[in-house]
Amino acid sequence: MRRGDDAGAWDDGLIARRVSENAAAAAEQAGRREARGAGAQSATTLALDGPLRSRLDALRELVGLSRTRLDSKTLAEAGKVLDEAASRRRLSGRHTVVAIAGATGSGKSQLFNALAGVTISETGVRRPTTASPIACSWSDGAGTLIDRLGIPGRLRRRPVQSPEAEAQLQGLVLVDLPDHDSAAVQHREQVDRILTLVDAVIWVVDPEKYADAMLHERYLRPMAGHAEVMFVVLNQVDRLPGEAAELVLDDLRRLLDEDGVALGEYGEPGATVLALSALTGEGIGELREVLGQFVTERQAPARRIAADVDAAAGRLRPVYTTGRRAGLSEEARDEFAARLADAVGATAAGEAAERAWLRNANRACGTPWLRLWRWYNDRREPPTGRMRLRPPADEEATARQRVEQAVRTVADRASAGLPVPWAQAVREAAVRGAHGLPEALDELAVRAGLPPGKPPRPGWWPVAVLAQASMTILQIIGGLWLVGQIVGFMAPNLGVPVLLMVAGIVGGPVVEWSCRMAARGPARRYGQDAERRLREAAAGCGRARVLDPVAAELLRYREVREQYGKVVGVG
Repeated sequence: MRRGDDAGAWDDGLIARRVSENAAAAAEQAGRREARGAGAQSATTLALDGPLRSRLDALRELVGLSRTRLDSKTLAEAGKVLDEAASRRRLSGRHTVVAIAGATGSGKSQLFNALAGVTISETGVRRPTTASPIACSWSDGAGTLIDRLGIPGRLRRRPVQSPEAEAQLQGLVLVDLPDHDSAAVQHREQVDRILTLVDAVIWVVDPEKYADAMLHERYLRPMAGHAEVMFVVLNQVDRLPGEAAELVLDDLRRLLDEDGVALGEYGEPGATVLALSALTGEGIGELREVLGQFVTERQAPARRIAADVDAAAGRLRPVYTTGRRAGLSEEARDEFAARLADAVGATAAGEAAERAWLRNANRACGTPWLRLWRWYNDRREPPTGRMRLRPPADEEATARQRVEQAVRTVADRASAGLPVPWAQAVREAAVRGAHGLPEALDELAVRAGLPPGKPPRPGWWPVAVLAQASMTILQIIGGLWLVGQIVGFMAPNLGVPVLLMVAGIVGGPVVEWSCRMAARGPARRYGQDAERRLREAAAGCGRARVLDPVAAELLRYREVREQYGKVVGVG
């Protein structure tokens, strides 16, 4: 009987092994049929909601507007997110691709087999056990999704479960990854590549290495924004006595919180944390239930894309926003125009125009004797009070330095508060516009300075000239009268001719002084008008050459800033 019992026990073990081998073979054959028939059955493509589509469109617009200002390396991640999002949108929206990732010895392959209901992924003490990713699909139509992961047909399986259990995970595509801490570099590269393509991740940790720095620093912390599509499973709890499992689980939650991973507790969105044992089956039912609900919602692909957009936007934040106000104020514009006006000598030109007007008035309304004296002095010395058309070399160098200083100042003010790439673009635009600006201002000084010819005369000038001529005539008449009396041509009478001469001699300076007082107002206005014209001309030249290009760069930055706000979901 002992021998018979032993035989029976041996036969049962053999039958169990044969059943397991047959089930695995059937699963492998089903997986290969799935790979061959991937194109035969169409699946509904992934549909995204309006806000997420708007964010993707804004990110695409942002990348397009930034290509000429940012290097390709800075925009590479955003471009990859757009490419992967477009690729995922073209594929099935009825399936959710979930990867099982973990360290060596964490039992992820055991968990993979427990969920599939059959031994698909090899387990054992040899490390690394999983050399290539293996995919298991719970429904048809997922072939193109698995093709995207680069998993060949020979590594595709179908679960062997009851219809009820299989229906619970309908639409799930489960991928068993190689160890993320594998000694083989190609294994780690496969893990990193596939983790960027799947819709969700189940991180399997064990009581010994759940606090491993590599896991937290290389994966969990950088993927903290993907908490809504993340499961963290503490496996092998059967090895923990008493309440040790709860203590380890609490410590795991603490570490995740330090990593910035939001935990999906109390109805809040975030990562799901569970404790189970893939060997004994403890907690597998709970994971299958949670995973089934997660797959049934069909929101994982959109959440993954949204998290990828958030991550890309977070890394781009330093090149689009600094938290400080940026732009070119009216005060800075006015100061720039004032500096250019000083460089071109607008104030001196106005004063010269005022002196020229007064000089012309004195010449027109002065006494003939004073005009004769001034004419004599003008012949001896060059006239003063007119603006020199060509300044000396030292003054020209000083004016050029003033222009350069004005450009640097306005560029610094315009770029203040901008991220580094955009601040550099603003400065470069200002420098480009400054080329040839001093020469252009010199030409403006010639064209917009004093107008050609004599300054205009007011309406009262003829009256003043006539009055001055009358005073001169009185002096001449009085003088001729006295001469006539001296030579005996006329009867002696000193009173009248002396009175006439005194009236003319006193009246001429009085008329001249009156004209000078009356000319101050028009001369000042004439000088101010000349200064204003030169200031406006200098400001217009500076605006066209420097301020407009700078404003164009600032406008471009505001456009990308608005697009960035749409990407992050603000504004």
